[in-house]
Amino acid sequence: MNKQSGWKFGIIALITVAACYFMWPPFNRDLVAEFEQRAMTKDAAFNKMMETVRAKETAAPLRSFQNLREAAEELKIDLRNYFPGVAKSDSKTPNVDILNQVDRACGGKIKLGLDLKGGTSFLLRMDMTQIDSAGRGAAINQAIEIIGKRVNKFGVSEPIIQRVGEDRILVQLPGLAERDRVEARRTIEQTAYLEFRIVHADNDQLQAQAATDARFLPPIGYTNMTHVTTRDGQSFTEHLYVKLRPERGLTGKYVERAYVASDDIGRPNISLNFNKEGAVIFAQVAAAYPDRRLAIILDGEIQSAPVIQPRLSEDARSLGSIRNAQITGQFSLVEARRLASILENPLQAPVKVLEERSVDPSLGRDAVRSGIYASLLAAAGVLVFMVLYYRIAGFIATFAMGLNFVILMGVLALFKFTLTLPGIAGIALTIGMSVDANVLIFERIREELAAGKPLRAAIAAGYQRAWLVIFDSNLTTILSGAILIWLGTGALRGFGVTLVIGLLANLFAAVFVTRTLFDWMIAKGLFSKFYSMQLFPKTKIDFLGARRWVGAAMALLILVGGWMFVRQGGLHFGRGQVYGIDFTGGDGVMLKFAERVSPAELRRTLEATGAKDSFIQYQREGTGLEVLSLRLAVGEADKVVPAIQKQYPAAQFTVLSKDEVGAVVGQELGRQGLEAIGVSMLMIMIYIAFRFGEFAYGVGALVAVLVSVAASLALFVLSGRTFSMTVVAAILTIIGYGINDTIVVFDRIRENRKLAGGRIDYFALLNRSINDTLARTMLTGGSTIFATGVLLMLGGRVLNDFAFTFLVGVIVSTIASICVASPIVLWFHRKEAKAAAAKA
Repeated sequence: MNKQSGWKFGIIALITVAACYFMWPPFNRDLVAEFEQRAMTKDAAFNKMMETVRAKETAAPLRSFQNLREAAEELKIDLRNYFPGVAKSDSKTPNVDILNQVDRACGGKIKLGLDLKGGTSFLLRMDMTQIDSAGRGAAINQAIEIIGKRVNKFGVSEPIIQRVGEDRILVQLPGLAERDRVEARRTIEQTAYLEFRIVHADNDQLQAQAATDARFLPPIGYTNMTHVTTRDGQSFTEHLYVKLRPERGLTGKYVERAYVASDDIGRPNISLNFNKEGAVIFAQVAAAYPDRRLAIILDGEIQSAPVIQPRLSEDARSLGSIRNAQITGQFSLVEARRLASILENPLQAPVKVLEERSVDPSLGRDAVRSGIYASLLAAAGVLVFMVLYYRIAGFIATFAMGLNFVILMGVLALFKFTLTLPGIAGIALTIGMSVDANVLIFERIREELAAGKPLRAAIAAGYQRAWLVIFDSNLTTILSGAILIWLGTGALRGFGVTLVIGLLANLFAAVFVTRTLFDWMIAKGLFSKFYSMQLFPKTKIDFLGARRWVGAAMALLILVGGWMFVRQGGLHFGRGQVYGIDFTGGDGVMLKFAERVSPAELRRTLEATGAKDSFIQYQREGTGLEVLSLRLAVGEADKVVPAIQKQYPAAQFTVLSKDEVGAVVGQELGRQGLEAIGVSMLMIMIYIAFRFGEFAYGVGALVAVLVSVAASLALFVLSGRTFSMTVVAAILTIIGYGINDTIVVFDRIRENRKLAGGRIDYFALLNRSINDTLARTMLTGGSTIFATGVLLMLGGRVLNDFAFTFLVGVIVSTIASICVASPIVLWFHRKEAKAAAAKA
C-alpha cells in the first residue's frame, strides 16, 4: 500500500470506527437481564429479589425499572451491597441512582420515534376557571403550541400533541426511559408564570415586628413570602414582604428569550431578554426603585431577589429601556436549561396530568415488522442487481452504500436525533441517490472505455466527469433539507435531518471511498477489466417531439385531480374529505378488553365498516392495565365500536371514554411546512440558475418538480386515498428525487453545449443529452421502482399510502425531467432552435 492510499484508508477507517462507536449498541438491551448480569455478588436475598422481579415482569413486562425498584423496596434491599461504588456515599436515594446507572447503560444509541417504537402518553387537563369562555379555544391552542416547543426544545423528537374534548390535551413522547418520565412530566405541567415584584423598603423591620407581635398585620398591598438560598453548602431561609401584584404589570409575557449563562465561578443562571415593550417597563421599574430589592417569582416561588443597583437606575433613566435581566439561584445545569425552556414558552393557565401510559408504536407493531421486512427485501434486491449488473464495481458500490448507512446512523446517534418514518423516507432518498451516484460514475467509465482509454485513465475521467453532477444534485438536495430543518417542524425537520446527514455521507462514500478502492485494486492487480451488462444501448429517440402530447396529458391529469381535490374540500385545510385524521381530527375512543386482538385484524375490520383512515394503538397504565385507543374520522365511532364488539366477542371490548380529538397537524404547522417547502424550492431554483449559467435551467427545474408533485397528488386523490403524515413524507421524497433527476439531464446538456461550440441546434442538443443519460435514468428509476413496489406489496396497509405516492412520484418525476424541464429550456432558446431548423 503506497503512502497516498495509506492516508486515504486511514481516513476511511477512522470515520467508520467512529460511526460504529457512536451507534453501538444501536438498540436497548433488556434492563432486568443487564441488572442481574452487572451485580457483583448474588446471595439468597438477591435471588429472591430477582424472583419477585420476574413475577412482576410477567404481570407488567414494560415496567422493568419500576419492577426492580418496587422489588427492592418490598424486600428492603440496599442495592449498594451488590453494586459497590455506583451510588454516591451521601446519596439520599442510592437504589434509584444505581437503577438509573444500569438503565442508562442499557439504552440504545439510536432513538426511535413514536411511530416506530412507541413511548409515553400523558393526558393533561387545563384549568379554565380563570379564562372566560370566549378565550378558552385560543388558550388550549396556545397550550398545544407551547407544550410542543417545550418537549421538542433540544432535539428532533416529533411528539404527538392534540386536543381531546374541550379542556384536555394528549401528549405522546417517543422512547422515553422510565428515569426521564418524572422530568418530562414536570416540564409539561409547569405553568412558568413569571412575575417581577418589589420588596417592601422596610422589610427587615417589618419581619422583626411580625416575629414579636402576634397581632401584627402585613402592610396593605403586600404578602409575606419565603426565599430559600444556599451558601457554602448550607440553606438559609428569609421572609420577604413583596407586593401582591407584578410591578407595572411586568411578567413573563414580555420575555422574548431565556437562555442559560454562568457567573464568574461557573454556576449556571438564567438570562432573560425582554421584548421592546418589556424593556421600557423594566427600565421604568429600575428607575423608580433604586437600592430596592426586586423579587423574581416563578409559579409562586421566589427564585431570587436582587437589589436594583443605583447604576442600573441611572442607566434606566438615561436610556429609557433595559432589555436584560438575570435569575440567579442554586440551579443545576439541567434544571437551568429546563427553566429557560419553560420561561421562553409560558402557559396561560395551569395543566395537570390526569393519566400516564406507555404506548405502542403509532404505526402498529404489525406495520413496523412488515415495513422492516419489505425494506430489507427491497434493499437486498437493489444490491443484488448492482452486483449482477456491474460485478466487481457493483460490490464496491454495495460496500459504499453500507458505509453511507453506518455513517448516517452514527451521526444520528451522536446528536441524539429521533428516527421516525419521515426520517426513514430521508434515508430511502439518500440510498437512492447513493445508487444513482454510483450508476453515474460507472456509466461515465463505460463511455470513456468505449472511447478507447485504458482502464486507469477511464476511471479517472469517469470520476472527474461525474463529480460535477453528483456535487450539484447532492448540494441542491442538501440545501433543501437544511431549509426544512431551519423553517420546518416535526416531520419536515426529521426528514431534513436524515437527508442532510445522509447526503454529506454519500459524497464521502460514493466518491472518495469507491475511488480509493478502485485505485488500490488496480495498483494491486486485483482489478484489470471493467465488466458490466448493457441492457440499454445507445438510442436516438425524439423525446422533445412528444413534449406537447406529454405536456397535454400532464395538464389534463393535474386538472382532473385538482377538480377532484376541490370537490372533496381540499381548499379548506383540515376540513375536507381529502384530509385524513392527522389533519382533521375526529373521534377518540378508549376501550378496555379481556383478550388482545392484533392491530392488523382490527384494521381489516375497520376498513370493512368503511373506516379507511384510522389510528390503532395499545396503551398500558402504570398498574399494568392495558387499553385500546382508536382515532377515527368524525362520526365513525358509532358504527366501528359495535362492529369490533360483534367481530371479536371473546375480546369483550367495553367503551371507557369517547371524545372529540383535534388534529395532529394544525393550520399553523401546515402553514409553516408549506412556507419551508416554498423557500427551499426558491433557493434551489436560484442555485441551479447560478450553477448552469442561465435562468432557464432554474425555471425548468422548478416547474418540473412542481409538475411532478402536482401530478403525483392528482393520482393520489383520484385513487380515493386521504392525506396523512406518511403521504407528507412521500411528497418530500418525490421533491428530492425529482430535483436529482432533472440535474442529471441538465448536466449532460451543459457538457454537450460546451462541446458543440458556435451556433447550437438546441432541439438536437437536448434530445441528444436526454438519450445520453437514458441508461442511467432507466437503471436508477428501475431500481427505485422495484424497491418501492416491494414496499407497496409487502409493507402492510399503514405504509401503503407512502409506497403508492412515492411509486407514482418516481414515474412522474422521470417523465417530467425529460418532457417538462428540457422543453422549458428549449422554450427559452426558441429563437436559436428556429434558426438552426431553418438552416437545416
